[in-house]
Amino acid sequence: MHTRTLGQGLQVSAIGMGCMGMSMSYGPNPGSRDDMIGVLLAAVDRGVTLFDTAEVYGPFHNEELVGQALAPVRDRVVIATKFGWRIEGGRSVGLDSRPAHIREVADASLRRLGVEVIDLFYQHRVDPEVPIEDVAGTVGELVAAGKVRHFGLSEAGAGTIRRAHAVHPVTAVQSEYSLWTRDPEREVLPTCAELGIGFVPFSPLGRGFLTGTVDAATAFDADDVRARIPRFTAQNRDANAELVEHVRSLARDRGTTPGRIALAWLLAQQPWVVPIPGTRRVERVEENVGATTVALSADDIADLDAVAGRVGVRGDRYDATGLAMVGR
Repeated sequence: MHTRTLGQGLQVSAIGMGCMGMSMSYGPNPGSRDDMIGVLLAAVDRGVTLFDTAEVYGPFHNEELVGQALAPVRDRVVIATKFGWRIEGGRSVGLDSRPAHIREVADASLRRLGVEVIDLFYQHRVDPEVPIEDVAGTVGELVAAGKVRHFGLSEAGAGTIRRAHAVHPVTAVQSEYSLWTRDPEREVLPTCAELGIGFVPFSPLGRGFLTGTVDAATAFDADDVRARIPRFTAQNRDANAELVEHVRSLARDRGTTPGRIALAWLLAQQPWVVPIPGTRRVERVEENVGATTVALSADDIADLDAVAGRVGVRGDRYDATGLAMVGR
């Protein structure tokens, strides 16, 4: 797989891997821990070098899984993890980006991952109680101490990105971005372009919707996060089906899959965009990686943009609490 360059010269595979779903959010895991280790190593074998985790995934279990799986290939991969939550009793109970807490999380993440340095350390959500300058400065101290290599932000607004970058260079901004979540295009992507910051879309397949495997009849398990997201009510899934059908039609014409079309569209946006689709199956890893071989023409991209613009998307991507934490 070819590589792409995020900010500060950080080179990673054009397609990364989001690891959250191996520990939470999408219902019971169909595989064992050993199975998930096999999936992660299969991704490495297929050229994936960017792996995304966080302390809050599990909580904690995901970092341990990723660290154990990637230990044999540590010199071949970039591991990103995140700070910014107060975790009590096995669940997050609020935001916490106080400098002392950031330092504590860094040390704990290093232990769980079993690494000497965190390659990319994101603030998971902007904490309105802590100036972003203090956050950036603290991560800068961790960089100077050799505990962290690069600083990132997740779901931050353009103004926050600029303020953070003025204190310590931001290597990557991570936010939801796909054919049906276009919010970053207004301000965040232009800001990244201006400042030389890479962009890492999570949920690049619309939490599975853009693969064509989810429709109005799909039943979500009680602990599947999509059961609580307004965009995934049966009524909204039905209303959003037109966009997916168009992606499916284009995939048939190209002899590929809807998921690859959706990822190829993202790859075509900018050379510093690196999607991180998640999966728990080797065959999906192979499908995702195969998106790098799908060449969309300018007409294809314009057609997809036109349909997405005309159809729009019914339903918010988070509930009210989640929406209050993005774009700060």
